[in-house]
Amino acid sequence: MLNQAAFSNWVGGGANNVGWLAGANYNMTYEKGKDLWENIIILGYGQNNTQGVGNRKTQDVINLSTNYGREFAKSWYLSGGASLQTQFAGGFEDGNNPDAKKISNFMAPGYVNVGVGVTYRPNDNFTMTLRPANARITFVLDEELQTAGNYGLKNDGDASLFQFGFLGTAVYKLKLMENINLTNTASVFSNYLDHPERLVLAYGAVLNMKINKYISSNITVDVLYDHNQIQKTQLKQTLGVGLAYNIDNGKKASDKKEQQSWMKK
Repeated sequence: MLNQAAFSNWVGGGANNVGWLAGANYNMTYEKGKDLWENIIILGYGQNNTQGVGNRKTQDVINLSTNYGREFAKSWYLSGGASLQTQFAGGFEDGNNPDAKKISNFMAPGYVNVGVGVTYRPNDNFTMTLRPANARITFVLDEELQTAGNYGLKNDGDASLFQFGFLGTAVYKLKLMENINLTNTASVFSNYLDHPERLVLAYGAVLNMKINKYISSNITVDVLYDHNQIQKTQLKQTLGVGLAYNIDNGKKASDKKEQQSWMKK
């Protein structure tokens, strides 16, 4: 997605700027018999260059997850999985000003979750996973950020923090109308080992409005509360119109006519 603004002798004021944002959101699912294996890849990065200000980061996310389940009751699976959440580049105070104080970087923090539990998936549009046994490791691999209290680190020089608790995640996809889809994601984590009442809460929404095969508009909203990051609610919102291409490979066995015994020949 691209955005741009130019001004010349404009009394109302303004600064020339140009920006871009690129992202990939891909879901690979294997479903056969009692087996279910879901893999999600979410990548995003963007920058904006404003005259007199310079480059600023506007989007930065890496989110990878995998979850395997074995069905034990209708739509219920015993499951286990892992996930990684981090970012590509450094983040800074004062609107990501690279001359300001650094507050984050690649794998600083980086969150790795590994756990077992159950998954409920009644259809392709809703998936909920509950893990009463989940290890959550926070990595802070940038030495400048390895200070006590930063991202929950216990001591200066620590590079990681281990937590063990409950993790719940959910994905709900909703078709609002033709070519307009809303994807909701939510998660909650409670650390059994220290202050279990301090929940890590996250919610994300992506509204995709497809104009044609190659052009679409996206609105995203992300809300996060993590006591170890900052004791305030974090909010991020983006809006863009640009080039987009959907890749849709594979077909469920249940969608094939030869598998639909109830259909008339």
